[in-house]
Amino acid sequence: MHALSVTVDAAREDETATALWDHGTCGIEVRPDAAGRVELLAYFEHEPDKARLESALPDAAITGVPVPEVDWVARFREGFRPFRVGRFLISPCWEATARSPELLVVDPGRAFGTGTHETTRLCLEALEELATRRPLGRTLDLGSGTGLLAVAAERLGAESTVASDIDPEATAASRLHARLNSARLQVVRADGGTAFRPGSFDLVLANLMVLLLIDRVAEIRALVAPGGALVLSGLLLDDVPPVRQAYAACGAPRELRFGEWAALVFDAPLAFATPLPGAPR
Repeated sequence: MHALSVTVDAAREDETATALWDHGTCGIEVRPDAAGRVELLAYFEHEPDKARLESALPDAAITGVPVPEVDWVARFREGFRPFRVGRFLISPCWEATARSPELLVVDPGRAFGTGTHETTRLCLEALEELATRRPLGRTLDLGSGTGLLAVAAERLGAESTVASDIDPEATAASRLHARLNSARLQVVRADGGTAFRPGSFDLVLANLMVLLLIDRVAEIRALVAPGGALVLSGLLLDDVPPVRQAYAACGAPRELRFGEWAALVFDAPLAFATPLPGAPR
């Protein structure tokens, strides 16, 4: 990684940034300078052609600078503040104090699912709505990441909760969040739903990439017990029609939206749990 400091009049900030992007920068940090000038700290994957940039920006002061060492996890933590999603208050572990059923404690920077992304928020909304209408029963958080959704399901009265992921860092994060929240989670390292008997769960949460949701439709659908519910998230709005079609056998879902993201909630009783070929019963 290489970095250049480019100082120009503030009025030329946009023009300068455009020139830097044209010359291959992979990121720009803007810092106010004295006397109406700004410094653009531009990062390059490969050593930039400083002479070409000086030709393109003749009035700019351009110097090579060391690339600063940044602890991005620490930087993220600095800006992470408690926030609400429905009934839940999501709080970083260093600010959480008194425990309550509405509090979800997270350690930001460990796997996916700190509650800040729209797809996680949609799943939390779906969980809360489902819990007002039916017992959550035996719940599986498939591709659990931090395990935050599994913790939320336990808070909402799930009979038992499993957090499953193939990534060892994710399963470690799920165990950490179980401890931080004093939650009784079963944490399993597994590839999708292959580790579980068909029909084992009253609720399956699958906040996954759309390609996985479609490629593994039979496997995911088979996990749901008759009369159970299924929540699919991780969908951009354009992904909704093909996923609806792939899961058409599960009935007509409710669609939840947050910005450009969506989740599908199949909470009508399912008449079947389709076993995989050769799977144990």
